[in-house]
Amino acid sequence: MTGNTFGSSLRVTTFGESHGRAVGVVIDGFPADFEIDEAGIHTELQRRRPGQSKLVTQRQEREQFEIFSGVYEGKTTGTPMMIMVFNEDTRSKDYADIKDLFRPGHADFTYFAKYGHRDYRGGGRASARESVGRVIAGALAKQLLAKFGIAIVGGVVQVGRVRARHYVWEQVERNELRSVDPDTVTAMREEVEQARKERDSVGGIIEVVATGVPPGLGEPVFGKLDSAIVSALMSLPAVKGVEIGAGFTAAAMRGSEMNDEMDASGFRSNNHGGILGGISSGAPIVARVVVKPTSSIPREQQTLDTQLQPRTISTKGRHDPCVAIRGVPMAEAMLALVLGDALLQDLATRGAREPYSPRPYLKLGKHLD
Repeated sequence: MTGNTFGSSLRVTTFGESHGRAVGVVIDGFPADFEIDEAGIHTELQRRRPGQSKLVTQRQEREQFEIFSGVYEGKTTGTPMMIMVFNEDTRSKDYADIKDLFRPGHADFTYFAKYGHRDYRGGGRASARESVGRVIAGALAKQLLAKFGIAIVGGVVQVGRVRARHYVWEQVERNELRSVDPDTVTAMREEVEQARKERDSVGGIIEVVATGVPPGLGEPVFGKLDSAIVSALMSLPAVKGVEIGAGFTAAAMRGSEMNDEMDASGFRSNNHGGILGGISSGAPIVARVVVKPTSSIPREQQTLDTQLQPRTISTKGRHDPCVAIRGVPMAEAMLALVLGDALLQDLATRGAREPYSPRPYLKLGKHLD
């Protein structure tokens, strides 16, 4: 894994900047002769598209992608796929007044410290616009996983101080907050709108769940599946924390509470989040992602300029008051890429010619409510 490339067997390299000509992805290692569903890719891109509601950035991008290589007559050829989306609604002038200022909470200072030069327009490479390539690759990984009975869902479980009390997954795409709990949508919306009225922003928590994952995916010690998932999710913009299963609540539990007892039907609970010893157990894989409040806010703040002189700044432009809303398809994409990579590694380990078949104890993967 390098700065812009993710994965081992399934390798993904994203490219492009927020206000550059285009953003996109190169996907290498994807199986050949695989019939891809372009409509499925389009659906995932529309889920992360800006301008989809009044609660997200009003930048207007159609997110029309073009496949330049690796696909012929609707099927993958086994060679690298290059897929690109041209940027259409950039307003770089919004950033002219702050081009020499470091925005608090952003990567402006750290990119400048590392490279000595940066693309300040919309955050450049550090922008969430980069995630277009991840979502494209994740859409393809989802299609691959579906062939093996693996499905991924995600939703917002907290916005600011409002937390979901019930999980109704089929309602996630039916509300503009992508909340898993329809009963909290109004309160979550008020939380976002109140922050925006006060020229501020609000954070949130996203939960992603993978079902149908067979036991045995992942490697021991340094190749642990949960380690790979945490690393992948932490690489998303604005993410400041990730937990698997019971996560941080495990600190207040006893071993007798934390341990997931087993019987003939499988695990009786899922505090381990579907991973034990770094290897999938067959139970649903559950991860939660903490997304910080959007850094770009129109409130006046103290900062430094590129000469390290004190200045004040108020960030203009079109920004998400709550990044978590559009972060759901991004988190799903990264989980799909980790599992797709692990699946291909597993197939290679057991021999590429061996037909894939569930291991014993696959029944342990029953859905746990």
